[in-house]
Amino acid sequence: METHRNVVQRTITDDLSLLLDVLPSRVVAPIMIDGHAHLLEIVLDVGRQPQARYADRVVTLSQEEVTDADLEYVVSRIGEFGQDNRAGIERTLHRISCLRNRRGRIVGLTCRVGRAVYGTVQIIDDLVRGGRSILLLGRPGVGKTTMLREVARVLADDLGKRVVIVDTSNEIAGDGDIPHPAIGGARRMQVPTPAQQHAVMIEAVENHMPEVIVIDEIGTELEALAARTIAERGVQLVGTAHGNELENLIINPTLSDLIGGIQSVTLGDDEARRRGTQKSILERKAPPTFEVVVEIQSWDRVAIHEDVAETVDAVLRGYVVQPAIRELDAAGEIRTTTAPAVERGARLDARPPRPGRPPRRERGWEEDEAAPAAPGQAAPQGNGVARRIYPFGVSRSRLGQAIRETHTSAIIAEHLDEADALVTLRSYYRRKPQPLRDAESRGLPIYVLKNNTVAQMEQSLLSMRHGTAADPVNQALQEAEEAAGQVMTLEESIELSPQNAYIRRLQHEVAQRYNIVSRSRGREPFRRVQFYPGEAQHEYA
Repeated sequence: METHRNVVQRTITDDLSLLLDVLPSRVVAPIMIDGHAHLLEIVLDVGRQPQARYADRVVTLSQEEVTDADLEYVVSRIGEFGQDNRAGIERTLHRISCLRNRRGRIVGLTCRVGRAVYGTVQIIDDLVRGGRSILLLGRPGVGKTTMLREVARVLADDLGKRVVIVDTSNEIAGDGDIPHPAIGGARRMQVPTPAQQHAVMIEAVENHMPEVIVIDEIGTELEALAARTIAERGVQLVGTAHGNELENLIINPTLSDLIGGIQSVTLGDDEARRRGTQKSILERKAPPTFEVVVEIQSWDRVAIHEDVAETVDAVLRGYVVQPAIRELDAAGEIRTTTAPAVERGARLDARPPRPGRPPRRERGWEEDEAAPAAPGQAAPQGNGVARRIYPFGVSRSRLGQAIRETHTSAIIAEHLDEADALVTLRSYYRRKPQPLRDAESRGLPIYVLKNNTVAQMEQSLLSMRHGTAADPVNQALQEAEEAAGQVMTLEESIELSPQNAYIRRLQHEVAQRYNIVSRSRGREPFRRVQFYPGEAQHEYA
């Protein structure tokens, strides 16, 4: 862990009085009494009571319902609504958005408080000054635009760079022709509608010779392509996009180009054999548009991927990637915890992550083919026999997570030849490709999963805990056959061992053959089939 002191003097300016001046007096009075330090927005809907929304609560501002006259009062005192149904108050950061009925008449207003927060950039100050293109990720309302505004000011005022902000709906620099002082000396190009943002991005580069382009909320394929065009011209980019984590971009076909794009590649037989993968794999298509990704978790905590190309390659190969976490404490110290999944500069397909490292999170990416990855090893618990598991068409990173969460003493085999069990998906098992035929010819136990999920893998691992060498499918069917005979003889219900969904369906089919009742009970990963005497009724779940 690295720690360094960084004196952060965070100043907040909100010009709230200018927003309150355009609201009806009966709405304003309760806000002044209740306090407005953490006020997020004021909601005025026709026929409903006005509300003030704070970070942790909602306050009703008046028992009287909002009328058309109230809305007209507000609309007459603010700027014009654009095609995106947004308006503002000149030289402020406040945003007023409207709701319209089918005839186009305004029936509701959302008055969002805009604040300029000076000092939020300190936690990534070194990255901003480094000159690399940076993408800020985060959920709506986490502070992406606030930090982006501060980045623009630092680059323009502190570093003296030519900064041009592409400002869609005046979100960054406020309403009116004169931009808000929060952007410092940066210049602002207004974008009338979101649909034109990509065109204005290109125009900014061609007409105004910027050293830095600042963009908020990249959300379409055209905007992603425009960002790549700008980056290829040597201009530094700083932008934002919705998404909690970098992996969200990998699985987003619209925005994946921001981190290099994803393509399917067919390998030759020799190369596939060398890597221990299927012939069809996923790879990064091009250099990333943004070299650094910052996941904003709060103003005082961010997760940083300083080498996006390396991170994306690692994720596609199944590595559990952990970013650098930076936190700002109350004393003004920035603490950095660095736990990279691979050593900088090392071959990603050759170096495993450190054994025993817990996963940061479950991936949102569903691999269609098996991907080469590092072994995920759990600490021995003394209650199972260590075995090497070869995943075929199964996510290795998720299998590693399942191993840790079930406390199973096992490692992931790199090659079929060194494995003593194989895990695959039902779709592969039905097609019986050559690796599965090879495993069967060797008498290797094959564990069949319905879905490529951690819960399914945990269930299979529980079947392996005691080191049984028999095929779990055959074991489960044998148990079902014996249970069916006992139900018919003893006229009493029998509960079978927990199994995955695929094996449970096979057990239901056994019950159907014996014309007895079967139902699935419990929750994953302990869901199981129970047999009952009586005429056949079956629940295939």
